Amino acid sequence: MSAKNFLTPGVPAPWFTVESTANPRFHFDTVAGRYVVLFFFGTASHPTCREALDGFIRQRAVFDDANACFFGVSNDPEDRVLARVWEMLPGVRYFWDFDRAISRQYGAVAKDSDHLLPHTVILDPRLRVVKVIPLDGTPGHAEQVVACLEQLPPFSPEAFATVQAPVLVVPRIFEPELCQKLMSYYNQHGGAESGFMREIEGKTVPVSDHGFKRRRDQEIEDEGLRKACMFRIHDRLMPEIFKAFQFKVTRIERYIVACYEANSGGFFRAHRDNTTKGTAHRKFAVSLNLNTGDYAGGCLRFPEFGPQWYVPPAGGAVVFSCSLLHEATPVTAGKRYAFLPFLYDEEGARVREQNLSHVAVKPPQQTNPPSADEG
Repeated sequence: MSAKNFLTPGVPAPWFTVESTANPRFHFDTVAGRYVVLFFFGTASHPTCREALDGFIRQRAVFDDANACFFGVSNDPEDRVLARVWEMLPGVRYFWDFDRAISRQYGAVAKDSDHLLPHTVILDPRLRVVKVIPLDGTPGHAEQVVACLEQLPPFSPEAFATVQAPVLVVPRIFEPELCQKLMSYYNQHGGAESGFMREIEGKTVPVSDHGFKRRRDQEIEDEGLRKACMFRIHDRLMPEIFKAFQFKVTRIERYIVACYEANSGGFFRAHRDNTTKGTAHRKFAVSLNLNTGDYAGGCLRFPEFGPQWYVPPAGGAVVFSCSLLHEATPVTAGKRYAFLPFLYDEEGARVREQNLSHVAVKPPQQTNPPSADEG
């Protein structure tokens, strides 16, 4: 069994329409909004798979459709005989994947053969992969899955929404190991005082004003680290941006680790990110926290939409239009590290090219994220 076939944490799960025990054409994307367990067992005739299925039935109280639901994925038409016994509504259903099309999408069939790779995929309420647990033959597979579910954040109680900024908060873009590497890279190289862009006499120029912004930035010149960041933005964040805003990102501007320090009162007063000719191409800003919980203060705020603070979890990102007024509140204790790219598309690339003559300094680095087949 090779884990390299499986989906990786953070990526969106493929959507599909398939026959199920509940519906002849079940649209999988409609189950979003709860934790989802997909058990690719192939056939119940296999003793190990049947033992795991029985384990999930014993754990069926966990699957109530409100907080979590379970789907077994079968490739064996003979399993239809057991469907009346297996299905337990609410919460427990089965998909009939007799052509193995879904199983191949999820890596439950080896790429170079028809060899089955039974495993369980746990998805978050946005249908993004939380964890993949192979069925390795050891007892307690279902119990291991349920233990993972119990460690996930509980749902907030129902409540009326308050006025919110039109921003997207996406957890689990960078894993803890990558966050630590980026912070170590910053600490190794030290960073440099960071200014901001202003339009002066028709030119976009960098300026510095400690009454407006205090931050140090370190450009990431290590190619391995840059690629690690790029692929995670492509695989884990870009699909969420497209789903929320129907915007296809094709360009990334700048790879930096930024640091707001309490010693200098690190902050950035309210501003917009696309108000000069040299920045007009920017469509979305990303504020990806690397060490949430290790400092105090340092929140994002969008004054046009109220006084609420936005703080993504470590490794998570806040994505917002560069046209929105936003500020980084002062860090009052410790250091806040963040990865802060800008995203745009081919139209933005044309605008950027047209405006180069109005830029007084070399523009920040930009790259094309990989195409879908390269990601």
